[in-house]
Amino acid sequence: MAPDMHRLADDLAAESAVLRALLADLDDAGWDAPTPAAGWAVRDQVSHLAHFDDVAVQSATDPDAFRAALAALADAGVDPDAIAERYRDLPPAELLAWFDEARARLVAVFRDLDPGLRVPWFGPAMSAASSLTARIMETWAHGQDVADTVGVTREPTDRLRHVAHIGVRAMPFSYAVRERPAPEVPVRVELAAPSGGTWTWGPEDAADRVTGPALDFCLLVTQRRHRDDTALEVTGPVATEWLSFAQAFAGAPGPGRAPLA
Repeated sequence: MAPDMHRLADDLAAESAVLRALLADLDDAGWDAPTPAAGWAVRDQVSHLAHFDDVAVQSATDPDAFRAALAALADAGVDPDAIAERYRDLPPAELLAWFDEARARLVAVFRDLDPGLRVPWFGPAMSAASSLTARIMETWAHGQDVADTVGVTREPTDRLRHVAHIGVRAMPFSYAVRERPAPEVPVRVELAAPSGGTWTWGPEDAADRVTGPALDFCLLVTQRRHRDDTALEVTGPVATEWLSFAQAFAGAPGPGRAPLA
């Protein structure tokens, strides 16, 4: 069954609203507060999302322009820190308005796309459905940094399935980005969903296994928590190795997070 773009768009809008609520009452000092991402303030988390929302829309509506912009980067690649620096002088009100407008445009454009449409990206092309799912993952992950900064615990929802799915599917990428061969041994992932029930990936009889709360798995694969700070149970050498550097997001290898004090 093809992914439902309207449902994905609705889930992205809902995840966006959770983040928007965290940002609405911040003063200037709050926008400049350092987040757990080294060197990034709240404002950088938001500009990152807005910037790549605009880029995602371009990839879907004007792929030739996207490819030209990507080619112009040559060997420099994409530097998230440089992108964050570019927007640091934006006043908070302008930054929030940009996020609102970019996110609304993204949702509107992607809602009615063919889910199988191939769109270019920073690496292999992906389907429009996968691109929209990645925006859900990014919003949740960067929203976690904002929530941690302002001291808010977000209620987990079943939208985490999108994040977990990318985390599982990105296992080969987690190895490739570190120039290591992906193992051929399968891994079974069984996660307790926030609303009850279990989400599963991989063969049921696999010896290497990951089980535990979906929230903890999502925090780990987005590198928002150290494995020691989760309740995940990991069995087997392949699963253990994978979760030591699992990465659901594109780009260079992430540094992960230190254990909480």
